[in-house]
Amino acid sequence: MTPKKSLSMPGPEVDLTIERLTQQILARHQNLQDLVLVGIRTGGAFLAQRLADKILRHTSRAVRVGVLDITLYRDDWTQLSHKPLVGKTELPGSIDGQEVVLVDDVLFTGRTVRAALDALIDYGRPRRIELAVLVDRGGRELPIHADYIGQTVQLAPTQRVNVYLQEMGQPDAVAIESGPPAR
Repeated sequence: MTPKKSLSMPGPEVDLTIERLTQQILARHQNLQDLVLVGIRTGGAFLAQRLADKILRHTSRAVRVGVLDITLYRDDWTQLSHKPLVGKTELPGSIDGQEVVLVDDVLFTGRTVRAALDALIDYGRPRRIELAVLVDRGGRELPIHADYIGQTVQLAPTQRVNVYLQEMGQPDAVAIESGPPAR
């Protein structure tokens, strides 16, 4: 049986949503020297780079971008595999005293963000950490919320949100599909 798929956000709307998130971040961060965008591998890393590119286009000033791998910080990593694939964390220098915007594609239970916060703190002590997500699908299991939200959707437990990006070899889109969400 093929899963049902409906588009929640087609490609052009994905770009407009990233543009809106960029404007919201710029409104709160006039001092771009202290700003670091850190994407949670994989989708969040691509989105963080896109946000940085848009900030550069608007301000002619580059912001630092990093990538955070949270594999070993997940509370379910032992259930995923006996040999989890650990990616590389790449931060652009010290995050001590910086304003970090953590970027992810979908916010669901909050467990990924909790793991990302634990991982990030192991690298330093930012002045502030904010969260930007392309899609908030609700269903929190932890008291975590995003500061910047591209789209909010309410889904049944039998549905999931998948974000497809050009960097992953697919046209940009956000799809709501049948089947339980990945945790």
